[in-house]
Amino acid sequence: MNFKMLSTVFVSIFLAELGDKTQIATLILASQEGLNKAAVFVGASCALVLACLLAVVIGSQFSRFVSPQVLKIVAGIGFILLGTWILVTARA
Repeated sequence: MNFKMLSTVFVSIFLAELGDKTQIATLILASQEGLNKAAVFVGASCALVLACLLAVVIGSQFSRFVSPQVLKIVAGIGFILLGTWILVTARA
């Protein structure tokens, strides 16, 4: 296993996940009385692992049909559109 690649992916995903809606949802669940904190942690961890597995499997197959550069452009446009939509709806 390539340690440089592992650490790059870890740091990228860790920073991307900080403060996202999944982390906020997990924080809210963990703050509720009566919920087992270990169960919240294990459930959230399993969900993230499964989501990442799906992304890797789909991404590895998707790259056979679409170039990585096109994927980056489409993802960038998607993030811009999503950010614009959030800004517009936040004012309403």
